[in-house]
Amino acid sequence: MAQEIRFPRLGWSMEDGRFVGWLKENGQHIQEGEPLFEMEGEKAVQEIESIGSGILYRLPTGPTPETVVTVGCLLGYLLEPGEEPPQTTPPEPLGSTQAETPRTDVQKTKLSAGMTAATPRARRLAKEYGIDWRTLAGTGRAGRIREIDIKRYAENATQTQGAVLSQVFTSRRKSIAERLRNSRQKTIPVTLHTRCDATGLVNYRNQLKSTGVPLVASFNDIIAKRLVVVLGKHPAMRVRWKDDHSDLEIVEPLDCHIGLAVDTPEGLLVPVIRDISSLALDQIASQSLELISTARSGRLTRSQMQGGVITLTNLGSYGIDAFTPIINYPEIAILGIGAIRKEPVFMQDSRLEARHIMSLSLTFDHAAIDGAPAAAFLKALVEDLESFEG
Repeated sequence: MAQEIRFPRLGWSMEDGRFVGWLKENGQHIQEGEPLFEMEGEKAVQEIESIGSGILYRLPTGPTPETVVTVGCLLGYLLEPGEEPPQTTPPEPLGSTQAETPRTDVQKTKLSAGMTAATPRARRLAKEYGIDWRTLAGTGRAGRIREIDIKRYAENATQTQGAVLSQVFTSRRKSIAERLRNSRQKTIPVTLHTRCDATGLVNYRNQLKSTGVPLVASFNDIIAKRLVVVLGKHPAMRVRWKDDHSDLEIVEPLDCHIGLAVDTPEGLLVPVIRDISSLALDQIASQSLELISTARSGRLTRSQMQGGVITLTNLGSYGIDAFTPIINYPEIAILGIGAIRKEPVFMQDSRLEARHIMSLSLTFDHAAIDGAPAAAFLKALVEDLESFEG
């Protein structure tokens, strides 16, 4: 018996998502658990596994790649050997690029074998636009494709693509908003602000640049490395909320993965830099650069955004000093990095010296940790960064 393949719901508030594309070919035998297609929902691209076994039948009228579709949209079937697919008309995807052209009784008439279905001018124009004219319905006699049909289709397709982009943005924006509300509803955020002498960090990066190394670690990379070291000495900060928010779970020092807030064209995403304690600084820089690129290209997977114990968010490049970042739940804290400014500072011997000063903002969940241990953690981080020499 044919098994339906439908566009799944990845979150309780999800109404639609982006169909990225099939991973299997039509007519291919599929085993249960094999990746079947890719979709995007709740900001992440995810492989959808087959819930059954059989021969794949992809609906010819199903959604095309990069199309926004509604949850529950019929994509195809898994069939038994020799079984014919059911005669079913699936719901239209939200982002269908098929132009809606009024059809007359003449247009509905099937073309006889060997009849020319498009004028020469229409064929030339279709070739220029990259349009397969054989898929269109013409307004000429007996459904013949004319030049005006190609132009109309091209105009409608352009408008539809703009609508699809708008729908994708709206879907992602809704997901971001839902995550932010979830954080505010489940946490009691408190923010601590402080300043740090980042002269050692600045000098180290300048030295790296002068050596001509192919990849210079960013301030985020250096702080992430030192953050894991400090977390190892502050177990009260090495916790996460369990999925049901019933209790906190302890994170071991070797499992202290760090989230990195990345600004993308579709909104804020937080990929996770993993296994930082076992990586050299240049390896951290390479991994973070790859994650940032993946996030901005829209190919970040759900697994690449899970498992963090604390997140870094940096607004320093925008000239922002102190701010109040929002916790990336189920983590219990997020560290905001502000601008680094050169300021006059009185040293211990009363000398006035120009130093690079950086602002730090730590938002923590007061339900998970009290203010004193959070402040002690931030103080220890400042001391560690100020003593950094590379």
